[in-house]
Amino acid sequence: MVTPAERTYEIHEVAELTGLSSARLRAWERRYEIVRPRRMPNGYRAYTGDQVALLRAYARLTSAGERIGDLAQEPTDAVLARAEHRELDGTPLAALVDAVKAFDRERLEAIVAQQVVLRGLRPFAQEIVQPLAFAVGDLWALGKIPIAAEHLASEVVLHTLKGGLRVSRGHGPLAVCACLAGERHEWGILGTLTVVQEYGWRIHYLGPDLPVDEIVEAAWRLHPAAIAMSSAVSDNCAALLPALAALPARLPPGTVPIIGGGGADAHRAALEHIGFRVGLAAFSSAPVLPPVLN
Repeated sequence: MVTPAERTYEIHEVAELTGLSSARLRAWERRYEIVRPRRMPNGYRAYTGDQVALLRAYARLTSAGERIGDLAQEPTDAVLARAEHRELDGTPLAALVDAVKAFDRERLEAIVAQQVVLRGLRPFAQEIVQPLAFAVGDLWALGKIPIAAEHLASEVVLHTLKGGLRVSRGHGPLAVCACLAGERHEWGILGTLTVVQEYGWRIHYLGPDLPVDEIVEAAWRLHPAAIAMSSAVSDNCAALLPALAALPARLPPGTVPIIGGGGADAHRAALEHIGFRVGLAAFSSAPVLPPVLN
């Protein structure tokens, strides 16, 4: 299994993580050499976590009006520090990051609980959890916090999201959900499931790193309206395509297979061809599904 330290990102993943188009990324690399991604044997660019963190800093500062040509002349540490200050200054995110850096679990739990009450579960996931995941990931990739601090943030945030998803929302259809085998990153799928829950679904989350056979067994025991799987890593999703190809035919009648995440997006055509619905829209577009709640 690829560890966070070994993980690399293809250019389409970097574009999604930074908000920069692939064309702009290539242009910046060519003109300013702001990062030098490694070339894979197939010719694709492979970006490291610290390179993604730096590109995200450039994206934040240029969106605020600074010029990339000027930023490229500055020391990397200065760019990262200014971008971090701009993103965190005066926001609840700043207090959360400070608590993570200080290993202050009590304070972290208190701020998280407060934000859930103030915002509700879905806005908390979108407005707090997603940017916190980026901030913590960047700090870890840049060596500014140890892995233990990242684990603390994950434990507190994931516990909160899982608790919120266990709260029943009426009598809507059941979705059995899991991360595919080899996938351990839960922030993304749990944040997405808060949206699915607001659509009226009941969520039964099975956890990370679940083999296809186990997903099928759970489907036959629970007879859900849908099974939903997440893949964040393109290579992992590609390796599992043969097992996934057989999955739709193994499900109970009426159970819809849905898959999402960056890894799945990279193989959308192949997954749709074998019978999957791909992405969040699948939860509101199929005739067996409830109407989307505004």
